[in-house]
Amino acid sequence: MFRAWIETELWPAARKTGVGEKTFRAAMAGVTLNWDLPDLVPPGSRPKAEQAQSQAEFSSPGAYFSEKRLQGLAATGRRLFKTHAATLRRIEQRFGVPGEIVVAVWGRESGFGSAKIPYSAVEVLATKAFMSTRRDLFRRELIAALHIVDGGDRTVEQLKGSWAGALGQPQFMPTSFLQYAVDFDGDGLRDIWGSVPDSLASIANYLARKGWKPGRDWGFEVSIPAGVSCAQEGPDRARPVSAWAAQGIERISGKAFPAGEAGASGMMLVPAGTHGPEFIVTPNFYVLKEYNNSDLYALFIGNLADRIAYGAGPFRGRWGDVGKMLRSDVLAMQKALVAEGYDVGKVDGLPGFKTRRSLGDWQAKSGLAPTCYPDASLKARLH
Repeated sequence: MFRAWIETELWPAARKTGVGEKTFRAAMAGVTLNWDLPDLVPPGSRPKAEQAQSQAEFSSPGAYFSEKRLQGLAATGRRLFKTHAATLRRIEQRFGVPGEIVVAVWGRESGFGSAKIPYSAVEVLATKAFMSTRRDLFRRELIAALHIVDGGDRTVEQLKGSWAGALGQPQFMPTSFLQYAVDFDGDGLRDIWGSVPDSLASIANYLARKGWKPGRDWGFEVSIPAGVSCAQEGPDRARPVSAWAAQGIERISGKAFPAGEAGASGMMLVPAGTHGPEFIVTPNFYVLKEYNNSDLYALFIGNLADRIAYGAGPFRGRWGDVGKMLRSDVLAMQKALVAEGYDVGKVDGLPGFKTRRSLGDWQAKSGLAPTCYPDASLKARLH
């Protein structure tokens, strides 16, 4: 069945995009299914109906910001920042992305290139394109991988990736490789597996193309006064940083906001509501989320970059006892809020910013102190 799918579905789709037949035949000749991969839906079966009840980027933020891990990454990052200083300066001149941000992404994605990336990307992508919960997505990525081979940047044997099909030190999916990978060491190949300059420049190019604004920070940890509602967060509610400061919002470090940021746009971010650190972030924060669509991921990168560049420490605000809610419980709250006319964004059991601020608005309307985060005490009141 798998071989028939390769011939009747995959090959016509690949040929239509310009993949050469010689490349296709050589790449697919020995490919077998990898039954050990997650999220597989074998032919004739149905996807599991139950929804995962937790997800790393949306639960247990305290564990996500493991201080031991961050200290280790920061120490290695500072050393490598110095080692590759000249390359990082050239990268910032060309792409406008600070070196510490690039190094932080590099560290988070592949341990600065030290992580083992053992899987055959073609095998992983072919397996997932044939029988995963997102077959169309992985078919596009598999065809993009064949274009990488066709273009000569990598042979099939050299095309190594993660269990999800992400490639090399920046962990690019094949479509991202084709769009954003660059040859920065001048050897004629975009080598994000073995070349540090290519890997770092490719990360910077990705962020630059996604809209990184040179000269701006990613954001600041702040203290929001008790009388200022936490329900003002979100990228769609930007206002000048000076306007946030006028509400009494201050940097938790005690320093003033940089003069260059005052007239520029900033957004409130309270990823755990009033139960955790609070932030004013810039549009660059949302560029970091393009790499991984998670508030916690982008905060991790920002904090790690600050540690590398300035010797910063952990966020001052403590993560409260959040992340204990089941997705099914949050989903029930979202449905109740929607029924009352609130816009919670995706009704998916994950407390994104629209859910958090809708909850805060509902709490205020109900005579409760807004916390902007779902917790067990609200289950009985909001159903």
